[in-house]
Amino acid sequence: MIRLTWAQPEDLVGHELRQAAEDGRDVREIAARWHAAGGHDAPPRAGASEAGARRLRRLAEELLDELATLESPLDEPTELADIIASCPSWPGHSAGVFPQREQRAAGRPEGGAGGVGGRSGTGRAVRPDSARVLGAWRGRAAGCVLGKPVEKIPREGIRQIAEATGNWPIRGWFTAVGLPAEIGERWPWNRRSAVNSLAENIDGIPEDDDLNYPLLALSVLERRGRGFTTDDVAQLWLDELPAGRTFTAERVAYRNLLAGIEPPETATYRNPFREWIGALIRTDLYGWVNPRDPATAAEYAWRDARLTHTANGVYGAMFVAAMCAQSLVATSVKEVVEAGLSVVPPRSRLALAVRQAVEDASALADFEQVIDRLHERHGDLHWVHTINNAALVAATLVHAQGDFTASIAGAVAGGWDTDSAGATVGSVVGALNGGVPERWRLRDSLATSLTGFDGMALGELAERTERMMES
Repeated sequence: MIRLTWAQPEDLVGHELRQAAEDGRDVREIAARWHAAGGHDAPPRAGASEAGARRLRRLAEELLDELATLESPLDEPTELADIIASCPSWPGHSAGVFPQREQRAAGRPEGGAGGVGGRSGTGRAVRPDSARVLGAWRGRAAGCVLGKPVEKIPREGIRQIAEATGNWPIRGWFTAVGLPAEIGERWPWNRRSAVNSLAENIDGIPEDDDLNYPLLALSVLERRGRGFTTDDVAQLWLDELPAGRTFTAERVAYRNLLAGIEPPETATYRNPFREWIGALIRTDLYGWVNPRDPATAAEYAWRDARLTHTANGVYGAMFVAAMCAQSLVATSVKEVVEAGLSVVPPRSRLALAVRQAVEDASALADFEQVIDRLHERHGDLHWVHTINNAALVAATLVHAQGDFTASIAGAVAGGWDTDSAGATVGSVVGALNGGVPERWRLRDSLATSLTGFDGMALGELAERTERMMES
């Protein structure tokens, strides 16, 4: 019997109960009924339970629907106008929020809510150095590949592997050469990634969802222009993205689309992963095509993220898009992180977590102590939640101060979503530095299951990204 991960109702209840605890809903009575029937809590890392849990499916469906009627008391809006209203530091731009469907119907230019994505206040396109655009792509690829073989391995395991192979602090690719058998058995590699992301077998850039999603973002902009909608993103997924390449919130939204549920309900219907990291990893490109315009970058990210996420899940996507927009023109990490925070509601849990992470990273010389504090505050969150990973990304950027190796190494050493955090940090620092060190350069061929992109060079992707700046 196939146990489809991240989709079976009996596997979703535990995750929804944990989400309720995070967003302040009182679900004690529902939790008691679930446990009395033999229902389990959310597994710490697995995406599916044993086959016998299927007997709870009908009850699980009832409880998921009941949980959906309970509103969070937290002031964490998901609608774009409400997000902007709650952000006193929201970056200025020349036009107000204008719904995209109405914009098309009215015959207005496809410029997004900002109207001038990738342009300065003078209306002229802002063109960063081409090396910075290519550096962003290369940095994202390098950080992703570094984190791939240790994905799902906790922090202590990553350190033991690195120490045992003479790679601590992390300064190069992970390797199985010289790794003692007992450590390899205690902390097994990610079995899907170890075949193409260890020093001894890396040959080009292997496929990963952290690299597929920037390709999809590029595709939606090339096909639909700057006025693209959430529906356009959804249609592109159905046309081009294999369902088996989606996980957590994205898989649930995909299932919802196939069931005839339309955005933005795809993000909320029986989707307990709506504040996890999936939207955050999809939005770098929206920043790259809007250099020095974090507001428009964030609005593009919002259109994409609302397909699958709400509240802090959406904020994480906007945070990263805004940072990536600024990273192509900034002179410091501080400037980049401030741009990211400017589009996040300051009273949200994500904003608080990022501010605390930045304070620790600024005050503590030992990055291990910074990670200690992150785990003390956020250790109860799932390892692919948005809040803990966004905080780790910010802390790593601030502490490493633009050093590429220290940046991607710190993101991976944090022990949460290693390839995603590594990719995001690599993207930002690769853009800031206008490239990556030679040791992190990969053979310039990207593997992917997305039509038309397999084997493509990052240089070509960078050129296409630059063309979209001018569109």
